[in-house]
Formats: sequence, structure tokens, C-alpha cells
Amino acid sequence: MHPDWLIPQWPAPARVQAVCTSRQGGFSQPPYDSLNLGLHVGDDPQQVMRNRAHLQASLATPVPYLAQVHGTQVLQLDRQTADGVEADACYTTMSGLTCCIMVADCLPVLFTDRQGSFVAAAHAGWRGLAGQGGVGVLEALVRALPVDRTDDLLAWLGPCIGPQAFEVGPQVRAAFVANAIAAQVCFKPSLAPDKYLADLPGLARQRLSALGVGQIFGNDGSQPWCTVSNPSRFFSHRRDRISGRMAACIWMN
Repeated sequence: MHPDWLIPQWPAPARVQAVCTSRQGGFSQPPYDSLNLGLHVGDDPQQVMRNRAHLQASLATPVPYLAQVHGTQVLQLDRQTADGVEADACYTTMSGLTCCIMVADCLPVLFTDRQGSFVAAAHAGWRGLAGQGGVGVLEALVRALPVDRTDDLLAWLGPCIGPQAFEVGPQVRAAFVANAIAAQVCFKPSLAPDKYLADLPGLARQRLSALGVGQIFGNDGSQPWCTVSNPSRFFSHRRDRISGRMAACIWMN
């Protein structure tokens, strides 16, 4: 593992392994320097495939890449799962198979349970997190997981655009507040007229708590977790527009 990659600090069972890459440790040239894992952002495909091969060698497990569309589709992975299946969350009960989500401002959320009976990952930008009628990607994934008790679940939130940088319009606030009045505390007025600063990890923590998830770790909304505020460590689409993609990965040995 590259020393700049993030290793979750959470009480997952020993057989469960997880990592979130940074922009460091790969082969791509600027502005994709250097560990860009996205084939859809304009980078040289050969360099992206070198980066993906490097990541897979570091994990020592296969890494299927989803076609993420800011939706709520959940995919159960098996050894026949190929790259490019459209979904924004995935899970598996198989060992030696990686659940992977790519991000560059959106929030990656990794899951397991106290027994280490499965691993899962979700791509939670604001659209997927809000969903429809209060059912977003986190609700869809938790409902699909092979668990009887949600208080057995562990969740880890990776780096994303922070609340000091995520300026949104009133329609984004309305999408959350309409289904949970408590969500209004995650939106602070911006200096720009009719704009708000949104706390994406705070919204995810609210959603996870409402689902009864037992323990939530990782991103607390502070600056070290902000993709926009840490250009040497993290890719950020909002900051750079032309940007690579990082990956949050979880698997079972």
C-alpha cells in the first residue's frame, strides 16, 4: 500500500480489509497525476490500466469497476462480475473479491458487520444520497444486505467535498429537508445569495443513524477529509474540473 493511501480506523473483523486511494502512487501525467483510476475522464487509457493493475496487485484481489450514474442501483458481486455494470453500490459475501467505488468529491461509504460476513461499498453524491422519497443509495444498499440487525453494521465514510466547500442551491436543500426536517442543520447559508454550504458527510451520518447502523467511522466533515481543500492528496472535480478518480475498496481475506 502507498503510504499516502487511507486505511480505515474502525473495529472491523480481522478478515475484512479496506483502503481508500489518494492521488499519489500511480503513472498518469498532469492533470491526472498520478493514480487516476477513471477511464471516463480523458486520461490516457494505457496509464489508467497501469494504475488499475497496480491497485489490484496491491490488494491481491480482483477489482470490478462499476459504471456509476449517481443512482441507487445495488449490485451483488460474484466472480463473474465484469467491469462496467451500471450501479452505485455493491456488496459481496465472497472472500477475495473487492467492492470498489470511484470518487472525486462524492462520498464513498464502506460497510461490513461485526461478524465480517459481507463487505459493501456505496457511491453517495448528493443525488444518490437524497434519492427519491427519502430512499437513496444508502437505504437501498442496507435493505439489500444479508443482515437481520442493522445495529450490527459498521460504516466508514471516506474523503469527500467538505462543508466549507460544497456550495449548493435551494433545490438540493429541499431534496433532503422534504423527507427529514433534521437535515436542515446540514445546510448553512453561503455568502452567495440563495446558496447554502452543505455538509455531505453529516447528511450521510443522519441517514445511516436513521437506518439503525450501529457504528459510523471516518469522515467527520473536518478539513483533512475535504477533497477540495487538499489538492496534493485528493482529486476534486469541483476544484479542477478536469480530474482523476480515487477508489474506496473493501474485501475479505
